[in-house]
Amino acid sequence: MNAKRPLSLKVRALQWLSQREHSRSELRQRLLRLAAAPHAAPRGHAVSEADAELEPATDNQDLAADEPVDHAAEVDAMLDWLQAHRYLSDARFIESRVQVRAQRFGNARIEGELRQHGVDLDATTRQQLRDTELDRARALWQRKYGTAAPDSAGRMKQMRFLAGRGFSSEVVRKVVKGDDGA
Repeated sequence: MNAKRPLSLKVRALQWLSQREHSRSELRQRLLRLAAAPHAAPRGHAVSEADAELEPATDNQDLAADEPVDHAAEVDAMLDWLQAHRYLSDARFIESRVQVRAQRFGNARIEGELRQHGVDLDATTRQQLRDTELDRARALWQRKYGTAAPDSAGRMKQMRFLAGRGFSSEVVRKVVKGDDGA
């Protein structure tokens, strides 16, 4: 019967985090959208037994429905709680995203995606990606094409493919021309 009732922000955040890692800013944006939605769970009211166990006890459980709510402060406090309990970690998000994307995309694309999620690569990870970019581009090119294009139009097509995946122009040239990269 209660299956249609909306879940609290904390339960929803934990559900999203159980599906995949999220950056703090990405999760914050999603939760703010959910909190602002008219069908969101009332603040301070647990919807299920599992939710009741997760909700911290507060003195203001009986807020009026028409009282203005500062969703940003509520969401930020919950994100702090998630980080303190190690449910949310930007470092884990970066590691996960890089691992998933590295075989198919170049450094520029990976760094751009991370910036969209509000995080930046650390120097060590950035250097590791830089060191492996040529090998990753070659492997991707080999899977897609396998042989060098016989004409200029074919080479340009291959170069656009790799550049579109975020590989640097220097790496793209080396891969398509067949340089050994020394």
